[in-house]
Amino acid sequence: MAARLFVEQPLGAAGLEAELALPSGAARHVQVLRLQPGDEVTLFDGSGEEWTAAVTAMGRSEVRVALKSRQAVDRELKRAVTLAVVMPANDRMDGIVEKACELGAVAIQPLMSERSVLRLTGDRAEKKRAHWQGVAIAAAEQCGRAKPLQVAPVKTLASWLAELPVDADEQRWLLSPVAAQPLSALASSSSDAQQRITVLSGPEGGLSEAEEQSARSRGFSAAKLGPRILRADTAPLAVLGWIALRDA
Repeated sequence: MAARLFVEQPLGAAGLEAELALPSGAARHVQVLRLQPGDEVTLFDGSGEEWTAAVTAMGRSEVRVALKSRQAVDRELKRAVTLAVVMPANDRMDGIVEKACELGAVAIQPLMSERSVLRLTGDRAEKKRAHWQGVAIAAAEQCGRAKPLQVAPVKTLASWLAELPVDADEQRWLLSPVAAQPLSALASSSSDAQQRITVLSGPEGGLSEAEEQSARSRGFSAAKLGPRILRADTAPLAVLGWIALRDA
């Protein structure tokens, strides 16, 4: 199987038979694989198309390829799912981003709440966002998606909720063991015509009562995932996997 590589430049503008230099990250990947002129790679730029390309030149710092064919691919979920996740401590957010991309989420919104352990602001927050976007791109290359998951800038839960439109045509689920319906019951009562779902998941210590109430005021319905309390990095992925299998 040909290596799949993400490139940020719009490939459609280049056209078939065009020759181009791969960006540094993709070029390093080709060099590590020790590909040779004539070997094929699959390129994608996030537009929903894949391009078959052939390596034409291998240099110490540059790899050039020629575009041979293009094809539209659709490996997305039926509904656009965004995970709004209060960031867990340590490096567990990397795993959430990676698996969320594999399972089909279109976006992740990293959040900070009252009980957050991990707090990011300024340059540190942007560096983390860029790192997580790189994790998502690597996951897309591996799993076959032509549209990598998008990682939004870090925000506080309060500011993110305040920016949400109240009457948006989407399903909004709040993961909570408090006064919550089973996820299956909540999903059954929702309209299948709504093509977007936003899932809000709290930190290790859970959201505060005030935060849960604030989420409900913005249209979130509380859902529980069974009799066990799942970790902050398990719960959102469990929901996403359930959606993916249900809509398969």
